[in-house]
Amino acid sequence: MSKAAFIDLVANLDKKDILSKADAKRQIERVFGAIEAGLKAGKDKGYTIGGFGTFKVGKRAARKGRNPRTGEAIKIKASKTLRFKPAASLRKAAGA
Repeated sequence: MSKAAFIDLVANLDKKDILSKADAKRQIERVFGAIEAGLKAGKDKGYTIGGFGTFKVGKRAARKGRNPRTGEAIKIKASKTLRFKPAASLRKAAGA
């Protein structure tokens, strides 16, 4: 789903209380901004949103890899990655 489609969905979610697309966009960007700020702050346990899941910064160790074009062995640097663990209620709603 694109960001624009998500904004349309949020704006039209509740027919009783219609939210403009501009307001929906601002609210979505606030939520994502808060998650990003929490992750940048370096919370060790991650950033948990009740009933949705936990975002966490994971660490990948340095490792050896292969250049697929030449087959040559290469070194891959250690890096950080974003991980998400869905809450049980979200997994159940998705049928997983």
